[in-house]
Amino acid sequence: MYERTRTLTRWMLSTGAALVLAGSASAQPAATDGAAPPRVAKRPFEVTSPNGARRDDYYWLRDDTRKNPEMLAYLKAENAYADAQLAKLKPLEKTLYDETVAHVKQDDGTVPYLKNGYWYASRFAAGADYPVIERRKGTVTVPAERLFDQPVMAKGHSFFSLSGWQVSPDNRRVAWAEDVVGRRQYGLKVKDIATGRETADTITNIEPNLVWADDKTILYIEKDPVTLRGYRVKAHVLGTPAARDTLVYEEKDDTFNMGIGRTTDDQFACITLNSTVSNEQRCAPIGGAAPLSPAAFRLLAPRAREFKYTADHLGTRWIVRTNRDAKNFKLVTVADADLAKGVAAWRDLTPASDTVFIEDFKPFEGYVAIDQREGGNRMIRLLDDAGKSQAVTADEPAYTMELAVNEEPATPWVRYTYGSLVTPTTTYEVNAKTGERRVLKVAPVPGYDPARYVTERVWAPARDGTRVPVSLVYKRGTKRDGTAPLFQYAYGSYGFSTDPAVDPGRIGLLDRGFVYAIAHIRGGQEMGRGWYDAGHLLNKKNSFTDFIDVTRYLVAQKYAAKDRVAAMGGSAGGLLMGGVANMAPADYKLIIAQVPFVDVVTTMLDASIPLTTFEYDEWGNPAQKPYYDYMLSYSPYDNVRAKAYPAMYVGTGLWDSQVQYYEPTKWVAKLREIKTDRNPLLFRVNMEAGHGGKTGRFERFRQNAEWQAFMLQQLGVAK
Repeated sequence: MYERTRTLTRWMLSTGAALVLAGSASAQPAATDGAAPPRVAKRPFEVTSPNGARRDDYYWLRDDTRKNPEMLAYLKAENAYADAQLAKLKPLEKTLYDETVAHVKQDDGTVPYLKNGYWYASRFAAGADYPVIERRKGTVTVPAERLFDQPVMAKGHSFFSLSGWQVSPDNRRVAWAEDVVGRRQYGLKVKDIATGRETADTITNIEPNLVWADDKTILYIEKDPVTLRGYRVKAHVLGTPAARDTLVYEEKDDTFNMGIGRTTDDQFACITLNSTVSNEQRCAPIGGAAPLSPAAFRLLAPRAREFKYTADHLGTRWIVRTNRDAKNFKLVTVADADLAKGVAAWRDLTPASDTVFIEDFKPFEGYVAIDQREGGNRMIRLLDDAGKSQAVTADEPAYTMELAVNEEPATPWVRYTYGSLVTPTTTYEVNAKTGERRVLKVAPVPGYDPARYVTERVWAPARDGTRVPVSLVYKRGTKRDGTAPLFQYAYGSYGFSTDPAVDPGRIGLLDRGFVYAIAHIRGGQEMGRGWYDAGHLLNKKNSFTDFIDVTRYLVAQKYAAKDRVAAMGGSAGGLLMGGVANMAPADYKLIIAQVPFVDVVTTMLDASIPLTTFEYDEWGNPAQKPYYDYMLSYSPYDNVRAKAYPAMYVGTGLWDSQVQYYEPTKWVAKLREIKTDRNPLLFRVNMEAGHGGKTGRFERFRQNAEWQAFMLQQLGVAK
C-alpha cells in the first residue's frame, strides 16, 4: 500500500538573549538561565467555516513561500533561545552522541538479495552519513558495480534523499528519485550503469515511486504543485521531452492518493488508488512491443466505501488481500481466466478471523508467505498450495517479524527479519518445505549485550475496560520500586503499528536506569482493524486516554516514579502529545513533540494543504458539524488553557510538507502566551529540512542527543 502520514541550523545570538518581537504583553515564564523566551506579535484573524468562526492570533505566522522576514526572525529567535537554554547541556549531549555512535558499526552493510541475475546490497563506509549502493553479477564474490555513491551525491546539500530507484529490465540503466530540499517534491533522474553517465531525462515534482514498463519506458507519478498530492501517472520514453509524456491515468477524487508497482512475476504494472477506507487497483501487461496506453490498464475491482484490497500476480493467478467479509483481512485467489467475473470469482485462501490480522503477503511458487498480527505481535506464517499452514516461532513475549526482500519467487527460502526491544534485528531465511531456518545476519550493535536487558509485554487497563498492550524494556536488575525514570512512546494513527526494535540511541538511557515503554494504543493496528477503528474519527480521544492510562498503570505498578515520566511522539504522534499535554499535564515531567500535527481543525478546513483531502476519513471533514465539534474538542492548539504544563521540547522543519512548520510554531507561541507554569518550553526549528529532519545517520544521532540531554536534565537522571 502507498499510504502517507503526517508520520525533523541553528542561529547563534551573540548577546545571549533572544530577539523580542512586538506584540503580546502577557507575563512570560522565567527561563532556566534567566533569559526571557521569545515573544511574537498577536494579529487577530478569523478562521471561518460552515460551522462557525474562530479567532487565531497567530495565523499570520503561516507563510507558504517561507520568506516572510518577521516570521523567519521569530523562528531564529526560538532557535537562539533553545541554544541558550541548552548550552550547559552540551557536554552531556556530546556524551550521549558518542555513546550512540559507539553502538553503531560504522562500516556495516545489508544482506545481498538476488534480482534478475544480480545481487544487490548497500554499505556504509566508516564515518559516512549515506550508503553506497552496488550490485554483483551472478555471485556475491565478484567485484561490485557501483550504482550510487551517495556520500558524493550528497555533498553540498544540507538535505539529500535518494529514493525509489529501479533498474531497467535489461539491467543497463537505473532510474531514481532525488530530493535536496526536504519538501518531498522529487526529481526523476536516469543514468547508464556501465558508464555512470546521466541522461537528459529529468522530470520535476514527482513521487519517489517509479516503474520500468520496458527497457526504455518509465512510469512515474506527477504531483499537484499546490497540494503535493500525487494525482497523475505518466509514461516517459527515454530520450523524449517530458512534455510528450503519455498521461496513463489521472485521479480526479482528491481524497485518494496513488502508488505504482510491478507484480511479483513482473508481468504487470499496477496503479493503486488508496484512501483510508477504500481503494482500487488497475493493472496492465508490460514488456510488450506496444506502448502503454490508458486503455491497457484493467480495473481489478471497483472502489467502494469500506472495501479494501491489494492484489499481486504470479503464474496464472492473482492473490488478493482484502477486507471483503473479513474485517481483519483475508487472502483470496482468482485465476486469470476468471478475473472479468469480478469479486464473485474470488476464492478464499485463508478464513476471516477476529483475532488474526493479515498485514501483508508475498506469493512464491507453490506457497504464500503471510505477514500477520496476533496478540499484539507481528509474525510470519507459510501457507502451501495444498492448504498446509506453518507458523514461524518466536521465543520472546514481545517481538516483531517482517517479510524481508524476496525478489525471486522460484525458491523454497523465505527471507524475514526478527527483532525485539532486546534482540537486535536478525535476518533469517526459512525453508517452506522443510522448516529449516538459518541466520543470514544479526545486525551488529558494538558494546551491547542482550543478556543485560529484559523485555516484557504487559496489558494496561484503559478507563473503558479495554486492555492495552505495552512493550517494555529495562536493564536487568532495575528495581521495580517506583523510583525509575520512564520514557514512554506511541504513535496511534492511520492504522500504523509501532513494533519493538533495538535502538542504539536508547541503550545509554537503559544503562542509566530508564524503563522504556511502547504503548500500543488504539488508532494503530497492533490488535487488528477494530483497534484502528476504535482510535480514529469520532473515537480519536481513545488514543489520548489509552496513552494516559498506560502511564498511570506503569506508575501504579511501580515500574516508574510518578514525577519522572517523559513522553514522546512525532507527526500524528505529536498530535497525541498535544492532546496528552492538555488532558493530563500533571502526569508528565516532560513532553517531546516532534513535527506535531496540532492545529487539526484549521488544517483540515484547508484543502490546499498537502494531505488534507485524503485524510477526511482519518480525522473527519470539519465541514460537517459532528466532526467539526469533535475535532475542536481535542485539537491541541485550540485547547491550550491557562494552566501549568510540563516541560516541553518541540521540533519542526521549515520545509515540512506533511505537517507544515506553522502548526507547531503557532502552538508554541500560544503556549508561551497562556501557560502559567515556569517550566522550560524549547522549540527547535530545522531551517533546512522537512518532515524527517536533516538527512544522514550521524546527523540524526546529533539531533536525538539534544532532546535526550534535555530529558535527562528534566528527569534528574545522573549524567
